[in-house]
Formats: sequence, C-alpha cells, structure tokens
Amino acid sequence: MTKIGLEIHCQLTKLKSKLFCSCKADYRGFEPNINICPICVGLPGSLPLLNKKAVEKAAMIAMRLGCKVPPKIGFFRKNYFYPDLPKNFQITQYNVHGPTSIGSEGQILIEDKMIRISRIQIEEDPGRLIYEGDPSKSLTTFVDYNRSGTPLVEIVTEPDFTTPKQVRTFVNILSDLLDNLGVSDTSLEGALRVDANVSIDKGEKVEIKNIGSFRNLEKAIHFELIRQESLAERGMPIPSETRQWDEGRKITISARTKEEEQDYRYFPESDVPHVLIKDQLLEKLKENMPESIISKRERYVEKYGIPNQVAEVLSTDKFYSDLFEKAHNENNAKEIANLITTDLMGLADTKEKRDQLKLKPQHLSDLADAILNNKITRISAKTAIHEIAKTGKPLSEITSELDLGRVDDESSLLNIIDEVFAEEKQAVEDAKQNIETVNYLVGKVMKKTKGKANPSVTLEIIKKKLK
Repeated sequence: MTKIGLEIHCQLTKLKSKLFCSCKADYRGFEPNINICPICVGLPGSLPLLNKKAVEKAAMIAMRLGCKVPPKIGFFRKNYFYPDLPKNFQITQYNVHGPTSIGSEGQILIEDKMIRISRIQIEEDPGRLIYEGDPSKSLTTFVDYNRSGTPLVEIVTEPDFTTPKQVRTFVNILSDLLDNLGVSDTSLEGALRVDANVSIDKGEKVEIKNIGSFRNLEKAIHFELIRQESLAERGMPIPSETRQWDEGRKITISARTKEEEQDYRYFPESDVPHVLIKDQLLEKLKENMPESIISKRERYVEKYGIPNQVAEVLSTDKFYSDLFEKAHNENNAKEIANLITTDLMGLADTKEKRDQLKLKPQHLSDLADAILNNKITRISAKTAIHEIAKTGKPLSEITSELDLGRVDDESSLLNIIDEVFAEEKQAVEDAKQNIETVNYLVGKVMKKTKGKANPSVTLEIIKKKLK
C-alpha cells in the first residue's frame, strides 16, 4: 500500500520582524549577511524574544485547518550541525510531553478523501547555502544568514495520500488557504516549501527534499514510487534515507541516512518561556479571521448568481477576490466576476504583472456598468480592459481615444451587413437553409466593426434580410 505524508514549511511573510528578534522578516532584496543580528546567528549571550504576532498567525492557520490549539505552547531546541545554522540548534516545537505545539489533530477534505494534520509547529528558518554552479560539483559554497530566524510554520500531515495527484491538489488548496488568511504570500520564492515522505509495502519511509515547485513535487513523488516498486520487485531492500530531487535529471538521488528523533536530542528551550493561549485570544482571532474560501464561493453563487466554475476560480485567488469585493455592487457583480476571470487573470497572471497593474476597482465597476447599460460591447470591453491595465486612464477617456462606443444605428449597420452579404454569398445561402449558421455572418459584422456592433440589432437585421 502506498503511503505519502508531507512536511510543509510556510514562511509567515506578512510579519514585519523575525521570530525572535527585530530584524526584518522579509529578507529578500538585501545584500548577503546584512539583515542579521546576534540573535539571528546565535552569538553567545544573545537572548531570543518571541514574536507575539507569529503565534497569532500560526494559531489562525491551525484553526482554519481544524486543529486543536492547546492552552499552553512550548519551545524546544532541535540540535544538529549544518553550516546555515551557526548556533547548531533550531528553536522549534515538539510534542514529546503532550501537545505543546500550536496545533494538532486537524483535517482537510481533498477530493472526498480526509487528510489528517498531525501537528502544526512554529519554528525559525535557517540561513541559505548558495553554490557556485552545480551543487554536486561545486568546490565553493557560500552562506547567507539573512533568512536565519524568519518566522516559519511547519505543517505535518499523516501519511494519508496515496497518489501524487492528491498531493498536488492538497498543496494547491493549502496555498490558496494561506494566501486567503493573509499570513503568507506563497508566490514568493521559498515562502512555501514541501518535503515528502514516501513508502510502499515492505519498504522503509524515504524523505524527498529540495523540491522547487508544486509541479516538481508531483514528479518527484511519482519517480520515487516507481523507484521503490522497482527495488521491491527485485527483492532489494528499501532503506530509510533522505533523498534530493535532481531537477536536471528528473530523478531523486541519495543525500544521507534519515535521522531519527533521538538524533536531534530535543530538550526544552530555557530562554523562551511557555506561552499561555487564552480562549479570549482565540475568540478574537476567529472574529477577525477572513471569510473562508468555501464560504466566499458559496456566497458568490447564492447571492450574485455567479456560475460555480467562475466562483471557484475567483474565491481561491485573494488578489482578485479582494478586487472583486471593492469593485462590485448588487447589479454588476456577475459581470465583474466574468471580467476578472475571463480577461484580467490572463492579462496579469504573475505577481510581477499584478504589481504593474494600473487598473483600480472603480475602473472595473465603470466597465461592467457600461456593458450592462449597452454603452460598450463585450468585445470592446476586452480592448478597454487591456488599455486601462496599462495606462490607468478612465473608461470614458479610453472609449473616446479608441473609438470603442457601441454601434446601434440600424442604417450604419445595414451598410456593413450588405458588404458582408456580398462577400459571403455561400454563408448567406447556408443561413437561409439553416438559421443556426447565422452566427457566422454576425461574427463577420463584428469583425468589420472591430467588435462595436450591437450583436442583438445585428442579428435582427440579418434575419430580416435572409427572409
């Protein structure tokens, strides 16, 4: 039987400071080894001070994943030597004496399968190793400690997954959930990192690390399952080990033997006292927690009549759902949802492109109202939204500059329709025999008017001419 479990590391990128000091949590953009202090690198005599906001954000994640949050949490030292961890231990959480990590015993439903969350714990991120060229061949390794101490939440699942596809679906949903909570920007490099534990019948658990993307996560698990099954078929042992994903060769390679819990020599962190989690705090966090994706999707469908598929896409993207909330009213909500999911999402499909967008909520509201009031066609609206996104100009100005106003005048349309009939004689004959083919002629008129012709008026005139 295939068993797959995940260890997900999520940086709390929305925090201003690190987990135990006042250095910036957003370490990106700094020159190497600038965003550090004695606490970050564990110099003798330095004392950590726990970031209260990190505890609150972690508790929100735990509650949203259905976990139990204990009345008291504690921290431990996880001892191991690695160059990017200069103090030789990591401050983390450990449920050795009962549940003292921020969350445990949670669950989330994925494709009719319940995935159990074993625990959620708060810990500090280590620094980064940077290699010259190929890591397997490089003779020089650099260490950048800017990331050291960044607030991190580790989410550990039970081995409930049985296919790589289930894993990919789960991680996508979790990513959306974290973005929606406003605790992390998972689009940032390294903000969400996933290790997988994979085993088959009669085999030991193998951990896969160094997976750079959700797509590679699915590929790495798929390869590892094939590798283990091949070993089992030949009667060879499957040892417990840590393997790395080699992106170039699309294979996993052995890195080291798998450490056991006793190898880390956990013991309580004496410099960080236990923290009491009062019921009043949890109630306050629940009250201030953003609407869940499921609730948001249901509201979009039931209140505004937005199609299920559109509501699904819109509700899972925080950036665009926030834009929708600011732009819509009771009358134009459905049209705005269509504009966002049909036109805008394809136009700005990366964080960089979103940051460059000059389109504001009022632009969307004006555009949707213009469509509903028959002042602009849907095709012209597509042109307008592209121009607004680049320039930020008002819709009225864009409509005037690009001559996007809708053509309703029957005499003007009749002249254009006559041209189309003269050019498309066979299509005209086909339409006379089968009226369902008339849309071809309508499309030709729309093309000649650059999408400005009133579709309903155009259709009515064409039908009259066909009689």
